[in-house]
Amino acid sequence: MTELQRIMHVEDDPSIQQVAKIALEAVGGFSVHTCGSGRQALTEYPTVKPQLILLDVMMPGMDGPTTLQQLQAQYDLTKVPVVFMTAKVQSNEIASYKALGAADVVAKPFDPMTLSNQIRQIWLDFHQ
Repeated sequence: MTELQRIMHVEDDPSIQQVAKIALEAVGGFSVHTCGSGRQALTEYPTVKPQLILLDVMMPGMDGPTTLQQLQAQYDLTKVPVVFMTAKVQSNEIASYKALGAADVVAKPFDPMTLSNQIRQIWLDFHQ
């Protein structure tokens, strides 16, 4: 299994973008490409070639689930785990995200010091 290096983070809130980028790059050693919208993610996916996508659920215009469906329709995501980030983490909500094809869900607010380890564990679980 290859080591996780490239993460695409799709998030409309600039402060969350910043905290996640610092947490994943400084603490986790990952390379993070940030997209401010689902549309931007669709456009930039082929150039970025992320190994994992961290996707906000609630975004204006195109929400996370719609973005995931559009990405799945345009690109082969069978080897790219998609992880939703959301405050909506009731068990039925998590089940619906996984039914859409999400590998896992990270609860907001997240802990910047443990986010990298969470993502690394999801990566390992996805590839087992």
